[in-house]
Formats: sequence, structure tokens, C-alpha cells
Amino acid sequence: MPFVLTVDQRGSRRGTDRVPGALAALAAVPTVLRFERTAGDEFQGVLDDPAVVVDVVRRLVRDGGWSIGIGAGPVQTPLPGSTRAGAGPAFIAARGAVEAAKRRPVRVAVRGAVAEPAADAQAVLTALAALVERRSDQAWEAIALVEGGRTQAQAATELGVTRQAVGQRLSAGLWEVEKDLRPTAARLLARAAG
Repeated sequence: MPFVLTVDQRGSRRGTDRVPGALAALAAVPTVLRFERTAGDEFQGVLDDPAVVVDVVRRLVRDGGWSIGIGAGPVQTPLPGSTRAGAGPAFIAARGAVEAAKRRPVRVAVRGAVAEPAADAQAVLTALAALVERRSDQAWEAIALVEGGRTQAQAATELGVTRQAVGQRLSAGLWEVEKDLRPTAARLLARAAG
């Protein structure tokens, strides 16, 4: 079941256009329909893997300055060649979600074919986003190395700190909590799609 992400740049009238950079950063993400600018400071993409949706949300929240709407459910088929030409309930849900996200303290919202798991997915993604927004640069450095396959000892050597310092950075960054939230959010998104 597809997931439509509609992402709107916050404060775009006061700042530079960040959509091209976001599109370049998301170019390698596996999609059903690639991310592309849909209007002004907004872009959209269609994905079929809820775990990848969670990864994209994490990346955009870390980048900062985006309102993120996720629509879970069916889309009209056959799929068009362009995301801008897409239609169906998941596109409508994503539009409603991004508008809702603009009014939320943590700018993530989910709308889906099944309302209760969509609300649950939104709650879990909100917790994940709040955690990601508050994480320090030092925690991100340690997380990037460990997620890249290094042991904590190897990460410590690369960072020039003790292994205990890496463990403290991971702990302060709530990395273990994030590891629990991500698959939970993906399961709930799948259920929200119906």
C-alpha cells in the first residue's frame, strides 16, 4: 500500500528555497514515484515501504524547517509518470496531513485509510520527531558512526573520545528509544494504509 509524503518548507517567504537541496538529499531513497516539487515551496513523493517513510521523516526533521504530511492508503492506478499527476485517497490524506502538521508543535501529521492506527502512527512519529529535534551534534556524530557499522570502541577512536563518552552520547541522544520507536511507527503506518 502506498504512502504519499507531502512536505512544505516553513518560513519560505523569509528564507531561501530549500526544496532543491531536499530533493537532492532524497534522490537515492527508494520510491514508487520520485520526490519532486509540486508547487512553490512544497514537494511530494510516493513510497511503498513504511520503514523508508520513517527514515525520510527522521531525515527531514533533523534537517529542520519542514512541515511533513503522510497519507497512507490507496492511490489511483495505473500510476502516472510524475508525482504531480498522482491522485487518489492517499494524496488527499497527505494534503490534509501537511495542513494539520503546520498547526502542530512538532510538524508531523499522519492521515490514513484506517483512522485509529493513523492517529497512533502520528503519536509515535511525533515522539520520534521531538527526540530527533533535541539531539545534540555530538550525539548525532556517535549515532552516525554506530549506525554505519562501527563498534562503540571504533567510534570512540574516530571521535577522539573514550568508549564511555560514546555510550553517554548515545544515551543522551536517546538512540535506544529511537530504535524502539522506528519499527513501531512503521508497523502503525502499514496498518493505517489498510
